[in-house]
Amino acid sequence: MNRRHLEQQVALCAMYGALVMVVVSLLLIIGVTVLRGGHVLVTRPEVVVTPPGPRYLLGGGGGFVHAILGSLYLVLPATLLASGIAMGIALYLQSDYTSRRTAGAIRNLLDALWGTPSIVYGMFVLTILISLQQRASLLAGIAALTLLEIPIIARYADAAVQAVPPMAKETSYALGTTRWENSQVVIRYALPGIATGVLIGLGRGIGDAASVIFTAGAGNNMPSGLLEGVTALPVLIFQQASSFYPSVREQAYAASFVLIVIVLVLNVASRLVTNYFARYIPGGR
Repeated sequence: MNRRHLEQQVALCAMYGALVMVVVSLLLIIGVTVLRGGHVLVTRPEVVVTPPGPRYLLGGGGGFVHAILGSLYLVLPATLLASGIAMGIALYLQSDYTSRRTAGAIRNLLDALWGTPSIVYGMFVLTILISLQQRASLLAGIAALTLLEIPIIARYADAAVQAVPPMAKETSYALGTTRWENSQVVIRYALPGIATGVLIGLGRGIGDAASVIFTAGAGNNMPSGLLEGVTALPVLIFQQASSFYPSVREQAYAASFVLIVIVLVLNVASRLVTNYFARYIPGGR
């Protein structure tokens, strides 16, 4: 056996080993969550639709519908706002609007923001809240998640717009369209990639705890207004898992199970939406 063949075999073993580790870890995480969380949901399905009791985290009974609603109230407006801002950024980065050097600098900035820990966004919004003498609220949580999702959606949208065939833009301009009308043509071509980015941003937002734990608050109350605090599912899971009461810790698995289902649905929806929009562009599936 020569040296090159040995190196190839070692590399293959390392790759297969890494693959096995990832798959086994994923199966263990999902398996434990599904088994323990599924048991709670089967024996006490009402926890998904029941508001928490007054001493919920102290074993006082009730469910976690407030956290499910809180997550939806936080992430849906945030994703809508982030998508609008991200689309504007993605279109601005094209050669029709800015120079290559400026576009490169903005893309590097977006990459840096994408890699920034989410708790930094939470602390930034918290600093603004303190300076304005305001407390944690649904509105502040939406602001934090919007900042978190903007670089994710913007980079996906930018990549999708860059992938649009130059012939499509040139043909559009040849027909006498303005830059704004040409942008609409580009968006139509890029819709599959844009939709994927929006749903990935949505999945990141709904699963994040660090950016909302300081800004949206945490409690047992149902969402009641933009200036009132709300609890997100990831924050509730952290609180439940830290409880001294076994009944509360068990519900952490149920809440985790619900969160996994939501993220899985979003991933499947991302694929379906991408395939749907791909049929309506020239050369699509």
